[in-house]
Amino acid sequence: MKKICITGSLHWDILVNTNNIPKKDETVKGSKVNYLFGGKGGNQALSANRYGSNTYFIGRVGKDNFGKKILNTLKKSTIDIKQLQIGTEKSGMSVAVVDKKGNYSATIVSGANLNIDCKKIIIKKDTGILLLQNEIPEKINLIAAKKAKEQNCEVWINAAPARKITQELLELTDIIIMNKVEAEFYKKTIFKNKLYKITKIITLGSKGLKAEFSNGLHKKIRAFKVKVISTHGAGDAFIGAMASYRLKGNNIISCLNYGQAAAALHISSKIRHRDKITEKDILDLIIKNKK
Repeated sequence: MKKICITGSLHWDILVNTNNIPKKDETVKGSKVNYLFGGKGGNQALSANRYGSNTYFIGRVGKDNFGKKILNTLKKSTIDIKQLQIGTEKSGMSVAVVDKKGNYSATIVSGANLNIDCKKIIIKKDTGILLLQNEIPEKINLIAAKKAKEQNCEVWINAAPARKITQELLELTDIIIMNKVEAEFYKKTIFKNKLYKITKIITLGSKGLKAEFSNGLHKKIRAFKVKVISTHGAGDAFIGAMASYRLKGNNIISCLNYGQAAAALHISSKIRHRDKITEKDILDLIIKNKK
């Protein structure tokens, strides 16, 4: 099986639980706080690795305490981190607030993620998928994508957070994944330009997802009904699982369904149990929902 390369962000997350997410100028009382490994790049790498992919990661952290915690988490996995750069900047971090319904808002501070040294990026010959996100600079994504295409590797972009993506990068992209808010941002560019032969996947939370394939066909896939504890990190769980399943030779529809099941188990599990979710758990949920 070919490898997956994730080039992207690493954060140390502060996750605060409260009854209601505060409005402008409002202070609310919190009920709990968790300190978690995060960043879209890091979360997607852990997800892909957890579900059986041979995963390597390219990114950057600082030498501060947050950086040490991020590094320790990665070392507990089987992810290849030989291309993880250590800088003198502060490591990336985020603060997220989760309400009693599992909805959340977050703010990220990118720090060292902005300074990944492009000259040191190596995409290995046996790489099947390069997975990118918008939490690192566009120029880094573009250089990584160019190197991936030199190895005949698929390029996937999680277009989050929403920002302008250059035509040059879009022309190198095979699959782009976004939520409904991000899709609204891109509707006048990516969706209207028929020159981009990209499979577009839009996640819709409890309403499932819709996909528009490069050949023009459309497909909707429903979400799995589960009791939500928190939606924080659901998109990353979905993408990592989907990419992992794709590298095992499964068709894209099966991969989308697999990713949906992984996300459902993620949002319905307590934080401390999420890293215990297995491929068997995902397949069991899919089988259960077919009955």
